[in-house]
Amino acid sequence: MARAENKETAGPATRLVADVARRMRIKKKLTQEQLGKEMGFSGAAVSAMETCAQPASDEMLVALERVLGEGTGIFEQAREYVRLDKYPEQFKDYVLLEQKAVGLQLYTTQVIHGLFQTEEYARALIGGGYPPLPEHRVEELVEVRMARKAIFDRQPTALLELIMDASVFTRPIGSREIMHRQMVQLAGSAKRRNVTLQVLPLDCGLSGEHAGARGEMTLVETPEHDHLVYLEPQDESLLVSDPAKVSTYAQRYAKIRAQALGSRESLGLIERLAGDPE
Repeated sequence: MARAENKETAGPATRLVADVARRMRIKKKLTQEQLGKEMGFSGAAVSAMETCAQPASDEMLVALERVLGEGTGIFEQAREYVRLDKYPEQFKDYVLLEQKAVGLQLYTTQVIHGLFQTEEYARALIGGGYPPLPEHRVEELVEVRMARKAIFDRQPTALLELIMDASVFTRPIGSREIMHRQMVQLAGSAKRRNVTLQVLPLDCGLSGEHAGARGEMTLVETPEHDHLVYLEPQDESLLVSDPAKVSTYAQRYAKIRAQALGSRESLGLIERLAGDPE
């Protein structure tokens, strides 16, 4: 939905696309209605894009490239940067690291990790948060969350490790049917060759140790083989680069992994829990 306030908060890539699209449309002597018709959008949608009242969606950028791009690839290239504009401010630095990481080690305790979420699970989760978000913003955040999944098939291949606290499975999001489909997809993701998925059982603390009690973490290995830790408590973000601190987090992660079920046992548990929706 186009909103006047978006004009004030639009990011630099969104503004650049709007300006370039307007200039190229005028060069071709097209009205907004005419351009919209060629693209498969309304004239109002073109106007909202040009004024930054509504950032261009991936679908619109593809259409802009087809109609106005003239083989330059400018709008295709812009998709990554416009997408970045849509992320929450505190997440933008991390997502650039995530896109290029050669390895991610993830530990999550509350919900399915964003990289592994289905679209409907993500929509229910984002739409059900507090404070409530406008519908258009929910859809933007779902769109960019789904776009992050490109890492699964990216070349060069990224190695992804995910450890989930078993409590995640006791917290249905959206509906039983949504949760069922989420679990089915999760099982499918666990079978990928570049993915290792483990479950930390609820009774791990009975042994006298619970290395995961301090909460979620993401360990990142960059293409330069630097190691970083990303934390996101209560919509804040913290990127840790100090080697001594990173080492402590890596050791803690290793202990969590040691206390978790093995990957085959974890997959079997997820497949059993998926079952049929109630």
